[in-house]
Amino acid sequence: MDIRTVAVFGASGKLGRHFLPVMLERGMNVRALVHRTPVEAEGVESVQGSVTDVDAVAEVISGADAIVQLATTKEDPESFFDVSVKGTLNVLEACRGRDIQQLILLGGDAAFGIWFYEQPIPINESHRLMAYPGYYAFTKVMEEVMVEQYSIQYGIPYTIQRCSWVFEKDDLLRHFSLLENVNPSEPGHGFGRVPDEIMALVEAGEERVAAQVNAEGVPYTRHIVHIDDVVQAFGLILGNPVAVGESFNIAGPAAFNYGPAAEYLSERTATPTADVPAPGYHSFEIDINKARCMLGYRPENDVFRMIDRGLKWRASQ
Repeated sequence: MDIRTVAVFGASGKLGRHFLPVMLERGMNVRALVHRTPVEAEGVESVQGSVTDVDAVAEVISGADAIVQLATTKEDPESFFDVSVKGTLNVLEACRGRDIQQLILLGGDAAFGIWFYEQPIPINESHRLMAYPGYYAFTKVMEEVMVEQYSIQYGIPYTIQRCSWVFEKDDLLRHFSLLENVNPSEPGHGFGRVPDEIMALVEAGEERVAAQVNAEGVPYTRHIVHIDDVVQAFGLILGNPVAVGESFNIAGPAAFNYGPAAEYLSERTATPTADVPAPGYHSFEIDINKARCMLGYRPENDVFRMIDRGLKWRASQ
């Protein structure tokens, strides 16, 4: 592809600020829609506005060869529809009739119902879309459906980069922290209701490395991904004709089990572990073979390396 100008939505977010250098290093002109948070990368043209504003979206897309749609919200009932669903629709509408070479949508494995529903086999790209409870997973499903339908209806060349839960810096250390993960805002990211003996530790401020276990006390297995591997995948997708019309699962090199991972972190930090019951969830694994074979995707960060990197980052602070 001959991609010279890229329009980016969500450029100042967790992923966007890591994607911008990939485009700039390739000599691409980058135009970003800026809502609240300014874009800090030098060389990026900023357009003030919101993805909910049809005119602002059209201005950002005008003359672009590729579109990167990252704009989203989490569990905000006031904004999820306007930003994630209508915002993506506005982007798609603005692409109609233009000479767009590639539209990249940043999707999420939440669209596959991970963690909330039984997953007896590794989840590949043909898995049924099935949002788990909450606004975020619902929007991830809606975004994918809209993009695929606009490809059918209007020939918009798309690629869906469907990422697992993305971690950077010391995110993973905080995820394993008992004190930081009772009753989180997003469903499935913490422990919810915990037994009295566990809550007593929380109330006393006694830290533990928490291993999430099911009702029978068996540690769960789940799949996550480091930001560096997400950036690697983005670089392999952007401007790659093989990726057009495809979706790719992007996750770490392997799923991890909470038991061994918690023990490893416990040994590194001299912090005791605690099995925290989180009944009602389900272990899962993401199949990344399609990305490996078609893109050459080679993720480097398993859970142990992510723990080590998190500890190193925290020490540097």
